[in-house]
Amino acid sequence: MKLVTYNVNGIKARLPRLIEYLDEQQPDVVCLQEIKCSDDTFPAADIEGAGYGVVWHGQKGFNGVAVLAKGTEPVERQRGLAGEPEDEHSRYLECEVDGLVVASIYLPNGNPQPGPKFDYKLRWMERLGARAQALLDEEVPVVLMGDYNVIPNDDDTFSVRAMADDALMQPESRAAYRRLLAQGWTDALRTRQPKGGVWTFWDYQAGAWQRDAGFRIDHLLLSPQAADRLVDAGVDKAYRGREKASDHAPTWVRLA
Repeated sequence: MKLVTYNVNGIKARLPRLIEYLDEQQPDVVCLQEIKCSDDTFPAADIEGAGYGVVWHGQKGFNGVAVLAKGTEPVERQRGLAGEPEDEHSRYLECEVDGLVVASIYLPNGNPQPGPKFDYKLRWMERLGARAQALLDEEVPVVLMGDYNVIPNDDDTFSVRAMADDALMQPESRAAYRRLLAQGWTDALRTRQPKGGVWTFWDYQAGAWQRDAGFRIDHLLLSPQAADRLVDAGVDKAYRGREKASDHAPTWVRLA
């Protein structure tokens, strides 16, 4: 099974690129982030026409997540995270596909920091941690995948100095990510690429793509039952270089 996380940065603007990717790569499951559209304007018919069942959790203009499954309908388990009833951001969607539990995650960016947006990011990560522990307790294969907006290690960015003040690389963000891993999750891409230097995001600004000035913020975390089936993980980097592409590249894990 090829499972993919893909921050599309606006599904309407990227729909041709997404359909192209589905057609060329034929992934089994795709978790999308930043679909940036309301539930009633989501282009479900186009995705279904490409051979994928889809569940989505939209929000007009920003955020928004979706789960796609080839040749079958994902079964929704949960949308949103418990802990802040007033939080209306569309950032978490959990589904089951052929006995595998997957979650599409769009973690808050947290900039500028310090400030309320960074505080919200850290609270959201604690809420994610609580849900992640509950999923581990089920002792089933789970993949938590998405745009975590966390650069976990110094070798996950082109420049530590350039990102030093960014919310993505603050000690508190990294610590929260490590606490998540410490529950028993396997970072699939890091496991397969232990030396780092693998990017999943390149900004549109300052020629970042042309200079390969990127960083790794899209992660796929595997429960022990899923990690036992780990075959490979990587980044479909070339798709970032296509016309009108997202600033993220599809990032994937293959399970036996």
